[in-house]
Amino acid sequence: MIPVEIGMHSHRVVHFNEANNEEGLRNLLDLVEELRDKVTIRVAAYQQRASRCYNKRVNPRPLRKGDLVLRNAAIADPTGTRGKLAPNWEGPYMVKRVLRPGTFKLETLGGREIPRAWNAEQLRKYYQ
Repeated sequence: MIPVEIGMHSHRVVHFNEANNEEGLRNLLDLVEELRDKVTIRVAAYQQRASRCYNKRVNPRPLRKGDLVLRNAAIADPTGTRGKLAPNWEGPYMVKRVLRPGTFKLETLGGREIPRAWNAEQLRKYYQ
């Protein structure tokens, strides 16, 4: 510390009054719930703005029973033995049924069921 800092007090230290300090603290305690409500409203507004910004870029993929789709070949072959010149998408497959929104059971065009369920992110609609 520099000797000047020891000898000179700040404005806050010079004008400190304990009675005013106590009164200010009591006023702040009275306003705590109001401040919390304001912050809650501000957080909700921020979350709505963030959600709106995110949902603006979301690409919905409405697939229904009977639609033709291509599936991601890299996900279909987890061993990685395809090679880099192999096609990225394979199919077409038909949506056999919708298990829940975004999850589908597929079958080949010959009618053979694909053994596992597929997420909409690994599927792409096939246009003839």
